[in-house]
Formats: sequence, structure tokens, C-alpha cells
Amino acid sequence: MCNRARFEGEPETLTQVFGAGWLTPRPMDNRFNPTELYPKSRAYVIREQDGARGLDVMQWDVTAGQAPWPMTNVRNLALPQWKALAANPENRCLIPLTEFCEWTPDPVDRGDGKKPIKGEMWFDVIDQDVFAIAGFWRQIGEQRYFAMVTCDANDLVAPIHPKAMITILHPDDHALWLAGRYDDVVALQRPYPASRMTVRGPVFPTRTAATPGRTLL
Repeated sequence: MCNRARFEGEPETLTQVFGAGWLTPRPMDNRFNPTELYPKSRAYVIREQDGARGLDVMQWDVTAGQAPWPMTNVRNLALPQWKALAANPENRCLIPLTEFCEWTPDPVDRGDGKKPIKGEMWFDVIDQDVFAIAGFWRQIGEQRYFAMVTCDANDLVAPIHPKAMITILHPDDHALWLAGRYDDVVALQRPYPASRMTVRGPVFPTRTAATPGRTLL
């Protein structure tokens, strides 16, 4: 995954979709922009506390800046450092999104006389206006940090990013991800059906001369 995602909605939408009220005070500073998710940025996260599902804000880097680069996505839940988090329901979470991005595998010639560049391919889910990504989190000091869980790529994502895709959960599986056993959550680490997704692009936000195309793969 290319570490780009979006949530285009309001906290009230998350309350309606996930039945989650605020667990912590809502950030009011101008630097908080949950619409555009990048590594180390803050995002809305759904977790459970004392048996209640709630809304929190966490930073997208589960290593908390302790690694040479942000750890935003995790694939191998059997590794001891990740299994310890994934096995504990208190450390699991849902990350609400409305779309996510992968770069085109090869640079694209825009026909504008400039160097070819890679474009953004944006994926969304047809049957969920807001969909949840499987994730887990941990707290260091006063700050909470999260990572998204990835899985095998489906037939829609694979032509763009064959290695992996983020684990999109069916709504009926939200409770199991948050409260199930370790074996249950490993079983949920699977690609979302390609027939229930679309993709648009490539788009080139740094090159606005031409109109981006729209493609269904």
C-alpha cells in the first residue's frame, strides 16, 4: 500500500456507522486534517474501552517514530512484536476510510513535454460508503499509534499493487475483529471481493493540465 488514504466525512458519520461516541476530546487544532491520511498524520480510529466502542484519534505509525521509517502497515501477524498486539483485543482497532490509493506501477507519459510520472489510482468500496480497515494500536506515553493490517491483493488491486492490499472488513466482522480470538482475526486477514470495489485513475495532482481518466479494472 502506498500510504495514502482518505476519510471524507464528519465524526457524526462515524457515530452513526459504528455506534461509537468520543473516548477522548476531539482535536481542535488546525493541523488535524483527517480527510488526507499520510504516514505520521493523525486519523480517526475506532476501538473498544471498558466494553464500549468509541472514537479516538491516533498517529499513523505504530513504531512511534522509533524506526528509520514509519511503520504504517503490517502483514505478518505471527511475528512476536505484532502478535503481542494483534492477540490482545484491547489493542485492535478499526480505521474508517472512504478510499485508498496505490501508485501506477510505471511512470505515465502525460503528453505535456514533461518527464513521465506515476499516477494515483484511488480505490473505493461499492457496498460501503465508509469502510473499516483492520488495524491494531499501542500507547506510548500520552500518545496512541496505529497500523493497518494488509493481506493478499484481490484481482482489482493486484494489477496496480500485486504485493498486498489493506484488509477491508465486512460490517458483520467488525465485532469479531475487535473482540475475537487471535485465530479469528488471522482468518479475517483476507482480500475484499474485487466485484465490490471500483478504481479511478490515474490522476496526477501535481499535473493539472489534462483531465484525469477513469478506469474500472
